[in-house]
Amino acid sequence: MCPQAAAGGRRAASRAPGAHNVCRLLTRRAHGFYARDAGVAHRKNLGLLRKILCQESTKFKNVWTTHSASPIAYERGRIYLDNYQCCISSIAQEPRILYQKPKCSKSEKIEDALLLECPLGEMLPSPSDYKSSLIVLTVQNWLLRLSADSGEILEKIYLAGSCCKFRYLSWDTPQEVMVVKSAQNKLPAAARQAGIQQCVLFYLAVFQVLPLSFIGMLEINKKIFGNSVTDVAVSNGILIVMYSVGLVRLYNFQAISEQFMEQPFDLGHEFNWNGQVGVVGKYPFGLPCNIKITDTPPLLFEASSLENAFQIGGYPWHYIITPNKKKHKGVFHICSLKDNALAKNGIQDMKCCSLEPDWIYFHPDMSGRIIHVGPNLIKVLKLKEVKNNTDQMEIAEDFTIVANRENSVNNAVTVTASGRVVKKRFNLLDDDPEQETFKIVDYEDELDLLSTVAVTQIGADGRAHLDFHCNEHGILLKSIPLLESWDVTYSHEVYFDKDLVLHIEQKPNRRFSCYVYQMVCDTAKDDECSSHEKTERVFCKKGGRIFEYI
Repeated sequence: MCPQAAAGGRRAASRAPGAHNVCRLLTRRAHGFYARDAGVAHRKNLGLLRKILCQESTKFKNVWTTHSASPIAYERGRIYLDNYQCCISSIAQEPRILYQKPKCSKSEKIEDALLLECPLGEMLPSPSDYKSSLIVLTVQNWLLRLSADSGEILEKIYLAGSCCKFRYLSWDTPQEVMVVKSAQNKLPAAARQAGIQQCVLFYLAVFQVLPLSFIGMLEINKKIFGNSVTDVAVSNGILIVMYSVGLVRLYNFQAISEQFMEQPFDLGHEFNWNGQVGVVGKYPFGLPCNIKITDTPPLLFEASSLENAFQIGGYPWHYIITPNKKKHKGVFHICSLKDNALAKNGIQDMKCCSLEPDWIYFHPDMSGRIIHVGPNLIKVLKLKEVKNNTDQMEIAEDFTIVANRENSVNNAVTVTASGRVVKKRFNLLDDDPEQETFKIVDYEDELDLLSTVAVTQIGADGRAHLDFHCNEHGILLKSIPLLESWDVTYSHEVYFDKDLVLHIEQKPNRRFSCYVYQMVCDTAKDDECSSHEKTERVFCKKGGRIFEYI
């Protein structure tokens, strides 16, 4: 039986028949075992979707394409163009414009944006809080919360005057705590020549979201943190400070805010601060800098790494660095966070000879594994205890994914038609465009699939395909050809979001293209979906924008 405390010190009454089963049911539901729970139904639906997606008869069709003279962004089924002034739903087979705003002036330009989604199981003050919204940061230091479906301004916060320029949005804790960071403060050349020093390098404003509330603002001062600070961030409750010499230092942000907070402030309330009287978050006063770090805070951890590359993850906690010398570029050390001990087999080096370096990161599926990506090889690594030594961990291969290079063109000796033997004076690079090369690796968390984009370019014609692999074992489950030509010299982004694939391409002279693919199960259209041959296109104009249909 589940114990139950009696109110007011009275003895609890005996349970009615069936109370024991109710208690067990509630306990199981709290742990996610309730069979009719909405979460269970959602997981089953996603499992069915994964099976359908991986069927041989299922294809992805390029349903429409659009182009833009400004960057294109994608967030959860919404495509944003014209500096977030235009929002298009990517769910329907035809583009559906959710909203189209008039072109904004340069003073209203949006610098950065984050998608904000409703938390589960919480009571929120406004009905609009239960729908997705977009947090945007403007060039004039305004923080706006917009409706994701209509673009309507729901909240408006003024951050600060001309003392700093806020430019970047990021999550400290995803969907819970948000950080607004300024650009690095730099004095004009004339001021530097006059001997004037700039002590404050960065400003950070921290907010709790939904409802949006102000936690505090702090400055990163060179008198406290040193002269060579190049960047700063807050992530998972840790203040991360980076230096030009490759040093990375970690501090406890919560301890800093508690120790150095001079006075808490609430948005929309009047304040009297350093002789100024105004309203918190309103123009022209903005937000007070109420966290004043007057002494060097306790150091949690520091490491030296080439180009400040530093990651923490795994279980037990480990970190990944590159030794701080240029000759070690492409060499990664995996060490224990507890005692800095290098893991057994903890030096990972693919020995690539390529223009673009290989990269490594902790797997986003929270399994503690590590993904190491090279031009023609993807290694998924895992941490495990060394046999007969539980205090040390070793790095072992979980599985590998290898590029298809059966038609290798890297022959050192060739024979001409006349029989003359020609020896090459050089070898091809590992990421030579004529060989299949991995360009993108991502993880679809809802379907538990690892996705890869591999590209081969011969001459001006580049071909790419998006592959889905089993996240647990690396088995290839599905391959989708991308119909548009892929130029390896351009910048590319590929998003895989359940039954949608989106390819955003940036061409020279700020020309952007967006190709939308959707899952189809009609076997009669197999050839149409997968053929690289040119097909007839129809052009349609909506909201002043031209779309291409196949």
